[in-house]
Amino acid sequence: MPIYDPPIRCRLLIDPASGGAWQMAVDETLLETAAAGGGASLRFYQWSEPTLSLGYFQQSAERSSHRATRNCPLVRRQTGGGAILHDVELTYSLAVADDRHGLGVATRLYDVVHTAVVDVLASLGIDARLSDCMPERLDDQTTLTRDMTISRNRNNSGVRARTGMREPFLCFQRRARADVLVGEAKVCGSAQRRHGKAVLQHGSLLLAASELTPELPGLKELTGKSWNLAFLRDSWTQELAARLGLKLVEAGLSAAELDRSRTLAVEKYDAARWNRRR
Repeated sequence: MPIYDPPIRCRLLIDPASGGAWQMAVDETLLETAAAGGGASLRFYQWSEPTLSLGYFQQSAERSSHRATRNCPLVRRQTGGGAILHDVELTYSLAVADDRHGLGVATRLYDVVHTAVVDVLASLGIDARLSDCMPERLDDQTTLTRDMTISRNRNNSGVRARTGMREPFLCFQRRARADVLVGEAKVCGSAQRRHGKAVLQHGSLLLAASELTPELPGLKELTGKSWNLAFLRDSWTQELAARLGLKLVEAGLSAAELDRSRTLAVEKYDAARWNRRR
């Protein structure tokens, strides 16, 4: 049975490639809209140039540990986890509020969204699976994101407090429960941020390895084939609508959302005080 029964109205946005500050600003705007009772939004987008996004808790100085991406544009996400080099990928975001289900929906979204990816890939003959790595213990009900909670168990150098093990700088070299794997390679991961009774979940599906991160294979390297982006996006959309119970309506940002996104892009996501705050 879909999570939302009866189905809920959800805006579908297919956005053009753009810079990191704008993409993160729009995601935050959609979260605010959902929290204010403005409905759910499912969004797909790409990046206009290779861009490094830092997890909310990462130290900006950590980027020096990955030489190839040092000169890439930088943006800090509002969600946790490791750094992501956004290049040859399909990025999605889902912003939704639900008074009926509350925190229960947020914890299920990872599984539902990623299982949809696994099934789409299976329909193409790609053997994908969900990682069974166990997450860290959640400390309380005020958690902003799964990844941010895990980060609270690490010190500022990205070291697990309980084990003393340093985690990889790049998110796609890390593993968490329900990550999508092809073989042992991670091809899709997500993170969340809560705002009031709304949650934003966004993540990336690696289509191919970037020239800057050849150590991270995408679907092209893992299967020996190039895959049509629009076909993958549309198939994923259909699976999500069915599994979540979404009544999709194609629409763009409202005038107010455009204004808010422009403000956030300039005053927050393109500002050093945000991107280098740690």
